[in-house]
Amino acid sequence: MLTVPRSSGRPLQSYFAAPSGPGPHPGVVVIHEIYGLNDNIREIADRFAAEGYAALAVDLFSSAARPICMARIMNGMLIRPLKNGVVRDLRSALDCLGARPDVDGARIGAIGFCMGGTYALQLACVGAGIKVASLFYGMNPRPMEAVARACPLVGSYPEKDFTAGAGRKLDAALDGYGVAHDVKVYPGARHSFFNDRGAAHDPEAAGDAWQRTLSFFREHL
Repeated sequence: MLTVPRSSGRPLQSYFAAPSGPGPHPGVVVIHEIYGLNDNIREIADRFAAEGYAALAVDLFSSAARPICMARIMNGMLIRPLKNGVVRDLRSALDCLGARPDVDGARIGAIGFCMGGTYALQLACVGAGIKVASLFYGMNPRPMEAVARACPLVGSYPEKDFTAGAGRKLDAALDGYGVAHDVKVYPGARHSFFNDRGAAHDPEAAGDAWQRTLSFFREHL
């Protein structure tokens, strides 16, 4: 576990996983879904480490009491997308990861799930310094024109979910703006299909989405 300093208030607790050897390794910030920094998210960080990445999974619920954190997160998703305290906290996590001697600070990406996917996309649009982002069943920013500034994006969405429409709209917008991307909607898949500890887990869709993410990261990071 590592602590990530914030501009004010309690630091963020985070889980760090890295390959053996001194590096410097490319880095990735892992942003959890509504369930918080749990075993599933830690395992995803471990999987990135096994692929050669230094991974930092941030606990967005560790900066204050959970109801306060949830209010901040919902505010940043629904009322103040792109300009909110959660994006600032995630920038702090990126800075913390990039400053490590075993990490190549010029080669950092982000991945997020559900609310985490929403914030990974926000990071991709605000000039946070990430080179690539992977989005799982997240929502689009407002205004949508913000994606014109995005880094390369790989997105994975379940067909049987309200976010499928967001994925299709994102795909069309990125086509229009000429942003490198790979967006796929998985037929029959449900929300949280990547979480192998949940009832909606879809092994086939999850396996394909993981390989697409790794391939896209190798290309752009």
